Amino acid sequence: MNADKTTPDLSSLTPMMQQYLTIKMQHPHSLMFYRMGDFYELFFDDAHKAAKLLGITLTHRGKANGEPIPMAGVPYHAAEGYLARLVKKGETVVICEQLGEGESAGTRGKAPMERGVVRILTPGTLTDDALLNSHQSSNLVALCIQQNQIGIALLDLSAGIFKVQQQNFQQEQLAIELSRLMPSEILVDEDIVDPNIIEHIKKQLDCPVTKRPNVDFNINNAQKTLCDQFAVSTLSGFGIDHLPLAKASAAALIHYAKETQKTALPHIRSIQLEQSSDFIALDPVTRRNLELVEPLFEHGTSLFQLINDCQTAMGSRLLSRTIMQPLRDTKLLDARLDATASVLNGYHESPIRLVLKDISDIERVLSRVALGSARPRDLVQLRQACAQIPLLRHAIQPITQAHQSGLIQQLDHELGDFNGLHQRLMSAIVEHPPVLLRDGNVIAEGFDSELDELRKIRDHAGQFLIDLEIQERQNTGVSTLKIGYNRVSGYYIELTRAQAEQAPDHYIRRQTLKNAERYITPELKSFEDKVLSSESRALAREKMLFEILLDELRQDIGNLQMMSSAIAQIDMLANFSHQARLRNWSRPEFSPEIGVKIIAGRHPVVEALSKTAFTPNDTSLDFNHRMAIVTGPNMGGKSTFMRQTALISLLAYCGCYVPAKSAILGPIDRVFTRIGSADDLSTGKSTFMVEMTETSQILHHATNQSLVLMDEVGRGTSTYDGLSLAWACVLDLSKRIKCLCLFATHYFELTELGKESGIDNYHVTAKELNGNLILLHKVQHGPASQSHGLQVAKLAGIPASVIKEAQNRLKILEKQQHLQLNKAVQNDLFSATDEPAVEVIERIIEVEKDLPVLNLLRALDVDNLSPREALQQIYALKDALEA
Repeated sequence: MNADKTTPDLSSLTPMMQQYLTIKMQHPHSLMFYRMGDFYELFFDDAHKAAKLLGITLTHRGKANGEPIPMAGVPYHAAEGYLARLVKKGETVVICEQLGEGESAGTRGKAPMERGVVRILTPGTLTDDALLNSHQSSNLVALCIQQNQIGIALLDLSAGIFKVQQQNFQQEQLAIELSRLMPSEILVDEDIVDPNIIEHIKKQLDCPVTKRPNVDFNINNAQKTLCDQFAVSTLSGFGIDHLPLAKASAAALIHYAKETQKTALPHIRSIQLEQSSDFIALDPVTRRNLELVEPLFEHGTSLFQLINDCQTAMGSRLLSRTIMQPLRDTKLLDARLDATASVLNGYHESPIRLVLKDISDIERVLSRVALGSARPRDLVQLRQACAQIPLLRHAIQPITQAHQSGLIQQLDHELGDFNGLHQRLMSAIVEHPPVLLRDGNVIAEGFDSELDELRKIRDHAGQFLIDLEIQERQNTGVSTLKIGYNRVSGYYIELTRAQAEQAPDHYIRRQTLKNAERYITPELKSFEDKVLSSESRALAREKMLFEILLDELRQDIGNLQMMSSAIAQIDMLANFSHQARLRNWSRPEFSPEIGVKIIAGRHPVVEALSKTAFTPNDTSLDFNHRMAIVTGPNMGGKSTFMRQTALISLLAYCGCYVPAKSAILGPIDRVFTRIGSADDLSTGKSTFMVEMTETSQILHHATNQSLVLMDEVGRGTSTYDGLSLAWACVLDLSKRIKCLCLFATHYFELTELGKESGIDNYHVTAKELNGNLILLHKVQHGPASQSHGLQVAKLAGIPASVIKEAQNRLKILEKQQHLQLNKAVQNDLFSATDEPAVEVIERIIEVEKDLPVLNLLRALDVDNLSPREALQQIYALKDALEA
């Protein structure tokens, strides 16, 4: 039965099931975890779906419309693991908790326990550590599109990060921005957004797209929503007053976050305006090809994975964001490099990192504090961080005193002084509190006198009863008198039936048993009232005191967030220094002149994972030498050389030292890669179609400040089509676009373009020794002499018999091609000496197109052909020639 579509007659259901369906109707498209005692239960379609997604048992409970009600459940104490799996699959989960006391025997069946939705878990609104990746931000993004403009807002609820931008709408540019922002969930206006845009987003990114009511994106209401959130009267201070779509997208995030968290958002205190031009643009293909954050293959290693040795989770997330969005502002980059140098030169990274190691993920702790979902151990982590601040400031003191880095001095100031808060938390929270507040014993002894008194009653109940039992035995003279307790009768004094006559007058009979009588006294009754209420009162008191602590922390949330951000930045800079020393990296330089000049560059990941010494190579591209055509054998290192050039450039624009002897980088606005392809089965695109689509993007969007890497363009089609396309691409990139480009190819004909201005030839070196190929991986000026394809095949383990047959065939083909070319173009090649090499090669390509027909003709055994066979061959030759 589908509870979302065919709601059963509520009057025929139990009160509990009526309550369930009433709440569920408000969340028809979400899975609802409905708390029942020690379990979260799911019913109807939710049960079927959860059983399938989680692999849990599907059972039944009661009936609706004469049919069994499907039910599935998970233990509440183990729910986080199940919730994490569901959210990772893109599901939204509603948590419905028990808000009242348990049903008593007298009320059961009449009115169910009070329940209500306390939070809604979606992929973009998570704050619990158990549901989050500690090294990855949880970004909620909203898009507001109208005509040719788009507003884009980002909210990381778990870190209090809020950013916004507005720009001209272009689908290709949107893909670049979304790949930079790495959203966990995207919100769109259900009434406006084009379905094609949603499909495009889903194709590019593996994240859910959630449609929201148009009212959430209302431009007229957005100003008030944001002003209320920031407690200001105008947004001019944030620089977004004139950006209506940016404000609308930001307001939509606020509405959604409040709806899912069921509370205010006190840690969202400001908003940052971004411009896409602030960053080097990287499309999804380039990010994937360069393996910036995620490796291409399951057991591969990305750049982030290699250099992420940050000591805190905040530092790791900042490093990930930095790699994904390299800056273009060289002043900010030089500030980072100055800071890295000051740490590196003074050997300060070790003491700094030693202090950072003991700081937990307080960025996310502070978000939970703000949202009221912090747990006792969160405050212990915050207390520990406050204790480390003086030690961290001491570790960076040599740098600040020497005024070696303006950035480090700024971060030292932002760390602040939280000694008072540390002392407050020391006195308030026990050293090792339980996981949950409801388990009690969270507030330290001596912090609150009323709580101490309640605990004293609770903790000394046993001794009081022992003393009272001794006293009553003496008063009654009954040596076997006992004092006991059970849930039904409470506390009691027990006498045997024979001793009952000795009971004093103030003993009040409470229960008669077969062999005993049980009594209560005013003194014992008073004690019972105190003891039975003391534990619940103590828990209530602890909860109140804990909430007061959270309120106090919220008052200082802005300074605490600044401290957290400073810790993350110091951690990343110390990690940059650590990597530079560990891997022998150098400081890059920036130049206003267009170009990339790298001396002895290395691929950071390949070098780190290689068991042999890495061969460094130089890269030299500038305005007068924009295009480098790179030839050489497979496995010779062409792709590695190109990728390392891009990675060195991007590391520099992250403000990080680079794997090179030296590197001077001019301005770069975008990095493009067309490296490797595979069939896109989901859209029915062949390898060649994928390759051409990527090439088209480059030719349409590259500028004279772009760095372009192209590998084996044209290999997915026939030789002559591919060569012609590659030829035209080289000319367009170098002559019209004038970008900086490394163009790797197996088409040796392209090396003739090296005679054109702005185009140079390079090759990866190899040599043959005793019939074996030795790959030297060294890039040198000039074209390659041959491809060494058969030798590479031999290295790959192709059987010797196949290699031998290929060698024989190669000799025949080379001889045939040489003879035919001599006959076909001899006059043109040697008589027109003033003809440009480019035009000669183009004519050779045209002649080569006829070679298959000539080869077919040469293979005919004319003497043994019958008239009919001869006629058939003539038709075949004509068809081949026309094709």
